[in-house]
Amino acid sequence: MKGDKIILRALEPEDLNFLYLIENDVENWSISETKIPFSKYLLHEYLKNTGEDITKSGQLRLVVQDTETKDSLGLIDLFDFDAINRRCGVGIIITNRNSGAGTEALSLLTEYCKSILNLHQLYCDIQSENQDSIRFFENNGFVKAGVKKDWSLKSNVFTDVFFYQKIL
Repeated sequence: MKGDKIILRALEPEDLNFLYLIENDVENWSISETKIPFSKYLLHEYLKNTGEDITKSGQLRLVVQDTETKDSLGLIDLFDFDAINRRCGVGIIITNRNSGAGTEALSLLTEYCKSILNLHQLYCDIQSENQDSIRFFENNGFVKAGVKKDWSLKSNVFTDVFFYQKIL
């Protein structure tokens, strides 16, 4: 999927180092609920198996790549694919925020979900204190549809998680 400034493309074996940096950045762990670092071996095995169809695996991870420099700018994921109810979860991480890459990536992915996957809605969970993500998803048409009270435990404190959705 190609936009003006970015391309969404499948993961390649050459993405191993980029994936390793993203997955092992402790700052990202609270978002992905990761508790331990990933080895390059484990990520290498993951990359070998990422080509499976979303209808079988229930997930799709794409690299957000700059069209000019070919630099990897982040990752955008679909998960919990539900063909019967025509919905899917979405997550995104962009290394260079405020560049417009995230907005363009989400727009391209949304169009793909609507026209190719025939989805009716996308959704995401956002921790209540993550104001940047809340702002990002609200600015891209997602609406807060609920609150999961005391959902996440961080530093021995339970925090709320907001449920957002976008009807396509």
